[in-house]
Amino acid sequence: MLRPILATLLALSSGTLLAQTAPTPTATPWWKGAVLYEIYPRSFQDSNGDGVGDLNGITSRLDYLQKLGIDGIWIAPAYPSPQVDFGYDISDYEAIDPQYGTMADFEKLVAAAKQRHIRVLMDMVLNHTSDKDPWFVQSKSSRTDPKRDWYVWRDPKGYDKDGKPIPPNNWQSVFGHSAWEWDAGTKQFYYHRFYVQQPDLNWRNPAVEKAMFDVLRFWLDKGVAGFRLDAIPSLFEDPAMRNEPEKGGTNAYGDPNLNTIYTDNLPEVHGVIARMRKVVAAYPDDRVLIGETYLPNVEELDKWYGGAAKNELQLPMDMLLGFGSGYAGHGKLDATFFRNTINAAETKLQGSEPLFVFSNHDNPRDWDRYSDGVHDLQIAKILATMLLTTRDTALLYYGEELGMKTHTPTRVEDVQDPIGKLGWPKEKGRDGERTPMQWTADAQAGFSTNAHTWLPVAADHTTLNVVSEEQDPNSLLRWYQQLTHLRDSNPAFAPDAKINVLMNTAADVLAYTRAGADGKLVLVAINMSDAPQTLDTSAYVGTGALHTLAASNAPQNNSVKSKQVTLPPFSVWVAEQGQ
Repeated sequence: MLRPILATLLALSSGTLLAQTAPTPTATPWWKGAVLYEIYPRSFQDSNGDGVGDLNGITSRLDYLQKLGIDGIWIAPAYPSPQVDFGYDISDYEAIDPQYGTMADFEKLVAAAKQRHIRVLMDMVLNHTSDKDPWFVQSKSSRTDPKRDWYVWRDPKGYDKDGKPIPPNNWQSVFGHSAWEWDAGTKQFYYHRFYVQQPDLNWRNPAVEKAMFDVLRFWLDKGVAGFRLDAIPSLFEDPAMRNEPEKGGTNAYGDPNLNTIYTDNLPEVHGVIARMRKVVAAYPDDRVLIGETYLPNVEELDKWYGGAAKNELQLPMDMLLGFGSGYAGHGKLDATFFRNTINAAETKLQGSEPLFVFSNHDNPRDWDRYSDGVHDLQIAKILATMLLTTRDTALLYYGEELGMKTHTPTRVEDVQDPIGKLGWPKEKGRDGERTPMQWTADAQAGFSTNAHTWLPVAADHTTLNVVSEEQDPNSLLRWYQQLTHLRDSNPAFAPDAKINVLMNTAADVLAYTRAGADGKLVLVAINMSDAPQTLDTSAYVGTGALHTLAASNAPQNNSVKSKQVTLPPFSVWVAEQGQ
């Protein structure tokens, strides 16, 4: 109980709690059922010709996002940074990196987005700072500095025969090798869960919590709609510094595989999140907390909502659906897997809203993980359908709506991502999923006027781009637009509309119904195989006619009166119950 009490006293001393009165939340928060869109700012739109995307570039593309049906944009870190981890190593939490623009540019973006009913969410890195952050510079300066305990420092376990200090334990960095870095000046190691240049904050120190909560308030006062919390399960480490158990084998960096039970998902983090939720709740307009939560099952995911209390994250990311069958390698279109996973989110989260994700800046794009090289477009439409017609908040990654592909460097000398340089060739880094947005068929894909963009523009931009897909009624972009419009206009896809996952369909068919306030049922049927599949609809939506709302490559154009419906290979059919 000591830490919460101290944190509260510190907040009271700063006047923050006394100055705020918690507003009454709206009946249906804006984020419930919303379509969110992750923007990697370096790669979205360059407005000044330096080859790097920026905030003014994002502002210039808001009309496109509005047409796509986006309700909120999550912007990957745009704070000042040495860019070792392309912004996830922050050196100043309350400013904008000059390469992305100015604070005035940010405020202009927020205002322009608001005019289009699009909210702006910031990426917030709470686990660690840059080693160039003034906090860490102070912490490293002396063992007696007031900020020494803001980071995790430990004495060596001992010294080897050559006098080299031995790390306190076997903990590893996510990006390879020991998670402990020796500081010769103060004769101690500091802990870094990620890069050496990203020292971990010590969240057991109440002063750290107060400082970071003040950072949240700074941006909330700027009008941001909430935060995506990076690496949030890693906030705490075992104070006893016990070795992680080895699982056998080695990883891409040649290190032993470890079970990270002492550095990930420790119970103390939930107290921090609950207190953070109170900070956010003190602001109007339903500000939201989103978590980067790679978790093993839906039962663990439920804890991040706060369980039955629902007092922690409103939207921890459900990575189980989009990455569960394809995270480690090539994805599999498995109707049984998707059926069970969607049903688990619906029945085991105590009514909380799932946030489904299929692609992000850290993993190969869904197109590459699930495509078969023949039916790629049809499969991409299937993934889009699961994302946009289930009862969820949907998160897209820029270019996902185009079917942008992963373009991994073929030579180590072309790699920008440090983990690709360190782990090559087993680990080739994350450059492939971060290539510039493909707007046009012109040189540099309409992303920049500079011939030397920070990552090369993909060669397939000449055929795979916004302009060409806008003109093609059968394109993936047009399919996304159709589904987001349906999501906004049909009561069956309203945020509180029920979903019933049909558990006794054919092995290769995923089907579910949605029911809106008007009582009409909508059937979503997806054939995940390369052969036609017949579905008996009468048991689910009765024997009346079904009116087609959307069909990817199915022959149904208007109404279907037969209860036996044949779905072509890799097809989607969305139909509404008629009279």
